[in-house]
Amino acid sequence: MTTVQTVSDYRQHNAKPLLKTIAWVGLLAGTLDILSACLQAYIARGISAETVLRFIASGAFGKPAFTGGWEMPLTGLLFHYIIAYSFTILFFLLYSYINLMRKNIVLTAVVYGVFIFVVMNLLVLPLTRITRAPIKPDKAAIATGILIVAIGLPLSIFARRFYQHRNLNN
Repeated sequence: MTTVQTVSDYRQHNAKPLLKTIAWVGLLAGTLDILSACLQAYIARGISAETVLRFIASGAFGKPAFTGGWEMPLTGLLFHYIIAYSFTILFFLLYSYINLMRKNIVLTAVVYGVFIFVVMNLLVLPLTRITRAPIKPDKAAIATGILIVAIGLPLSIFARRFYQHRNLNN
């Protein structure tokens, strides 16, 4: 059996557990991230969780997201989880291919948190209807810290645990 067949067989055999793991870990990371962002917005500026979710929805709907009904915060939450799950899926795919990610959980979490910040601020947000403000180092550090702790760390821990049980982590 060739290496390609072995990897293919491995992935096919583990597809259901992988999808289940991604579903739970994506939910965890997305929830930790949005709770952290809402808490930080409230502590720093007195901004409610509803306003944070409306801001997310404004990426697609612009300023009307702030005056719309209950569907706007709900849509913002949906968009947030779509993004969180996208980064979760990408992480699990990369983890199975990039050996360096298995070397150090904390370093991987830091690198992935910074990666998410860069992708969101340089690629995703410019494509939205959100009015861009200059990136301030203190706010960027807090946002990146949230991404590292709320998304990078749980993904690193649970990906290691998932793949370790499948002998990919050796």
